[in-house]
Amino acid sequence: MNTFSIHYDGTFDGFLTAVFEVYFQKLKVFSFQKHGMSQNSLFSQNLDVLTDEVKANRVWKSLKEKIKSRACHQLYCAFLSEEAGAEMIMLRFIKRALASSKNIATDYSDADVLQIAQISKMVGREKHRMEAFIRFRLTRNGIYFATCEPDFNVLPLIKKHFQSRYADQRWIIYDMKRNYGLMYDLQETQIVTMNFDESFDATKTSATLFEDAELDFQTLWKDYFKSTNIESRKNMKLHVRHVPKRYWKYLSEKRPF
Repeated sequence: MNTFSIHYDGTFDGFLTAVFEVYFQKLKVFSFQKHGMSQNSLFSQNLDVLTDEVKANRVWKSLKEKIKSRACHQLYCAFLSEEAGAEMIMLRFIKRALASSKNIATDYSDADVLQIAQISKMVGREKHRMEAFIRFRLTRNGIYFATCEPDFNVLPLIKKHFQSRYADQRWIIYDMKRNYGLMYDLQETQIVTMNFDESFDATKTSATLFEDAELDFQTLWKDYFKSTNIESRKNMKLHVRHVPKRYWKYLSEKRPF
């Protein structure tokens, strides 16, 4: 039997479509690769898969019937991790789940089940960090704008939180690492991409882009943190554990003016 390297568009629906084709065509899979990041292999043939929502939904429905919503969420989180080789782990997990008469989602004696759970937990931690560390700044056109660079692709996971918490404000949360964002217009949240000017610095609060009141607010915010800080009780090691330094450049209380 020929072995295939499956090329898809990098979306979750694209991955599920590929899983459908694996079953429908009885394919032996060597690897998954995203379009634009493909590499030829001496050990497999390339197979391009076009995303099909109907096929993806059929696979997702079957999984929900087999492993229930919580395990499906873990599987989705594993995909959002963007970890190298995650799709192959997920494929093996799915194959076993669909073949089993029992729910295998908590069978941690299986290496793939355990790894899906571990990856999902890491992504979940990053989701909660982003919900805590996102800092909005009011732009001159009345939109609250926030930038971030999460370790994992968690914007789809934090969408509901910010829609609920900031339902009366127009806002954008932009992932600078993956060059896309969420934009809420008081009615719905859409995915957007933006072309920034070469001079744009996401870590700076420029007076040309942001409201004067925003600059005053950030000054007050920094003064508040300074005034509540007790030098004799400062524990930088503990602080960095809870607020890792990689997030500091997007935190207004840490950001220099």
